[in-house]
Amino acid sequence: MEEEKEAGSFLDVPKDIPIATTKSLTIRTNGGFSSSSDRSNPISPAISITPHLYSPSPPSSAFVSALQSPYISPRDTDAPSASRTPPSERYDSGGIDPATKVSDCGGGVQPRVSFSFPVPRVSFTRGSVASPSSNAKLRSCDVYIGYHGNGSLGRFCKWLKSELELQGIASFVADRAKYSDTQSHEIADRIICSVAFGVIVVTMSSFLNPFSLEEIRFFAQKKNLVPILFDTEPPEIAGLFDGKLEDKEGKEAFEGLMRCHEFKLEANETNWRSCVSKTVTLLRSKLGRKSIAEKESEGPEGMPFPRNRHFVGREKELSEIEGMFFGSTVDIQEVDCPRGSAANDRSSGVSDGFADEESDTVRTSNARYISLEMRKCKEPTLEAWIDPVIELSSGKGRNLQKQRSKHRRSRFRCNSKGYGSASVLCITGSSGIGKTELALEFAYRYSQRYKMVLWIGGEARYLRQNILNLSMNLGLDISAEAEKERGRIRSFEEQEFDAFQRVKRELFRDVPYLLVIDNLESERDWWEGKDLHDFIPRNTGATHVIVTTRLPRVINLEPMQLPQLSYNDAMILIKGKQKNDYPPEEMEVLRKLDERLGRLSFGLWIVGSLLSELMITPSTLFEAVERISLNESLFPLGANDDGFCRNNSFLIKVLVFCFALMDRAKGGSLTSKMIIAGSWLAPAPVSSTLLAATASKLPMKGSMHLLGESLKTAFLCGTHCFLAPHGRKAEVESALLLVKLGLARKATRHPGCWIQFHPITQLFGKIRGGLAPTTAAVNGVMRAGNPSVYSDHLWASAFLVFGFKSEPPSVQLKAVDMVHFIRKTALPLAIDSFMTFSRCGSALELLKVCTNVLEEVEKSYASRIQDLNRGSLCWRKKLQPNHRVDEFVWQEVTLLKATLLETRAKLLLRGGLFDTGEELCRTCISIRTVMLGHGHAHTLAAQETLAKLVRYRSKI
Repeated sequence: MEEEKEAGSFLDVPKDIPIATTKSLTIRTNGGFSSSSDRSNPISPAISITPHLYSPSPPSSAFVSALQSPYISPRDTDAPSASRTPPSERYDSGGIDPATKVSDCGGGVQPRVSFSFPVPRVSFTRGSVASPSSNAKLRSCDVYIGYHGNGSLGRFCKWLKSELELQGIASFVADRAKYSDTQSHEIADRIICSVAFGVIVVTMSSFLNPFSLEEIRFFAQKKNLVPILFDTEPPEIAGLFDGKLEDKEGKEAFEGLMRCHEFKLEANETNWRSCVSKTVTLLRSKLGRKSIAEKESEGPEGMPFPRNRHFVGREKELSEIEGMFFGSTVDIQEVDCPRGSAANDRSSGVSDGFADEESDTVRTSNARYISLEMRKCKEPTLEAWIDPVIELSSGKGRNLQKQRSKHRRSRFRCNSKGYGSASVLCITGSSGIGKTELALEFAYRYSQRYKMVLWIGGEARYLRQNILNLSMNLGLDISAEAEKERGRIRSFEEQEFDAFQRVKRELFRDVPYLLVIDNLESERDWWEGKDLHDFIPRNTGATHVIVTTRLPRVINLEPMQLPQLSYNDAMILIKGKQKNDYPPEEMEVLRKLDERLGRLSFGLWIVGSLLSELMITPSTLFEAVERISLNESLFPLGANDDGFCRNNSFLIKVLVFCFALMDRAKGGSLTSKMIIAGSWLAPAPVSSTLLAATASKLPMKGSMHLLGESLKTAFLCGTHCFLAPHGRKAEVESALLLVKLGLARKATRHPGCWIQFHPITQLFGKIRGGLAPTTAAVNGVMRAGNPSVYSDHLWASAFLVFGFKSEPPSVQLKAVDMVHFIRKTALPLAIDSFMTFSRCGSALELLKVCTNVLEEVEKSYASRIQDLNRGSLCWRKKLQPNHRVDEFVWQEVTLLKATLLETRAKLLLRGGLFDTGEELCRTCISIRTVMLGHGHAHTLAAQETLAKLVRYRSKI
């Protein structure tokens, strides 16, 4: 009776969880197994349930958390123990449990015993256990997450654990069927008994696994079970027990599961994210925790563009990507997974593993798991991820397993070569073949398997900033202000490296993200020449990365070479919105169009859009396009198109035809000018407002002479109904016209009307307009410049004005315009890049270039004023009336130079470059003293900055 009372007190749970009033589970144990046949039967019919859940244990405050569980050295065999050994007598002088010294080749198996708890997070084969005084430092777990399986199921459970930890809910995730040693089971058992709630992710295979049955029955009896049905439904599980009266444990587990299934948490391939969010919200509410993270969005979060409703084909490629990321999909009865030793590789019901499922594992040739240090392991082999097979020796067990396998529909992943183990995929192909559309379709189809889809452009100049921009999506603060709070000054290299590392740590962990790097131009960073390996690690955690590029190979990955669409898919795409089939002669014309376009998806979609919008026949369109003569000036020497325009001349004719149509439509001249000027902006989403601002600065004449006289007959095809106005703003209407023609995509991340040009459209716009529109692009950016909104486009304008590195500038601004550009665009951009994203080197380089440009302008004006005043440099002397503006501009240039010097000094202070900062600050003070006077506020501010520099340098 005393023993029963003691057991009852051990099963006490928090007050808000009622104790089950049903009859306690019966526990019967034996001392071990003596024959080899018994080794394959860890759950004997004589045992109703393993005894570990109901064994005495320390108080819950001493239980190990998921982040503090140890690495466990593996054992081949494991069996329940007949008795419990006092903790003080259980270890030898070296601190090692004698049970771990059993030889793997021995004939007998030692009974499973308990051990002193807790233990350090190290291998038990290397050191001693932690002292009891360290127990106070260990915190208890709030939630236990149990499952049985591999592949997608493991990803789901680790994702759930990470989200709970983000909310401050300590969690432990385990598949106890993989544990082969006593220590691992003891840790999991005691955590199970201490947690407030048990989340069991239930599949059909859970009812083949005695440990999962044990967990369901235990938590159901305590009335703190939170079941999640994963890829299965209650009727399917109930079908396992039809006419099987002998399976009392399974029925009891199913009844307990149904009693606790009040919240209807069910996960399938279409709702992973929402199921994780609902589970976290439920547990947070039950535990009385306040929300730390923002509420998850139910929609396809992070998508840059709307889904293409007219996407066709590519089913084979989509299946290949799914197989590479998640493994091939097959029914369990048809799986034939190769193993290293088929004769000796029969599972005993508990495969090898670790107490904490976060540890990396790898399977050796004799089918055992070994412990590896984190971040120093090879990729798991094929066999390491195969579901363990539960073999029941009795006839009843075999029949039950056969019955369950017959009803089991849930799928699991069997890794064949190259499948299920990839985390980074490179899609390569020619421009316009459909790489971006394939990545976008995959992202939409499988968005629920990821917490968020992160999409960035891979263009060389903007890749670094795009990577750091991910901090905003991930909720990270990598600003310089956060660096200031560290209490010590670090170099700029350390600060930038730490900003990248924080993004990498958050992105590549157990929370599954899908990162798409679209249109990667180079493997090396344009700014510092760093390799892409510096950002994408070998181990990406649960995150998957898709890279689309024209490069033949990226970071030594075997690329997926994207082929052309099939003929049938090409015909569907080129028809556009046309539902009915064309006559045979028109189908022949479509075949010719397909052939002339090289079956590029981009060209096929444009032709389909033209046929739909103009409501003309393919033969009429083909004749009109064929009559267009291309001017040689459309193919300038040295154009950075890799010969694309010359190799796709018919597609260029189609684009010329589109431009002519836009000029013919009402307000269409604005549309074509938006492309010509906007092509010099960054390859990123841009608002219709900014495009209109750039187009308004473009001369009205344009480059219509390139179209040739033959276009006069092109418009006999009937364009009278083309794009009637809908009462919206002209810039919005023009932007939507570009989307309707397939020349641009509509962006979804920003309010208002934002679009992004297709790379081919942007290339054609640059070639068509030449360098003249660059000034219009810069002037438009100056009008709308907002670093927090148009960061990429402000950088694009800086590249045009200053050139950077060995590239010459493309725009020559007047002195007045240069002062305005630096003050309104370059200076705010540099400060925002430095302060918000810790882009220290890029920001300082931009400010240095601005200073050098102003010095050149200053010298030029000083020389002119000196000539006008016969060598006198006194700017106060009266000048001719027509030269007063020059004198005023000279003052503005000089004062702006002083502002740049002070700004650079302040930023250098944050990086510990006190000597250089002091020199710049003294120059600034000298300029302001002469120009403004000693007592001016700006002069005093510079003196304060200098005092701070001197004070910091003296401290160091």
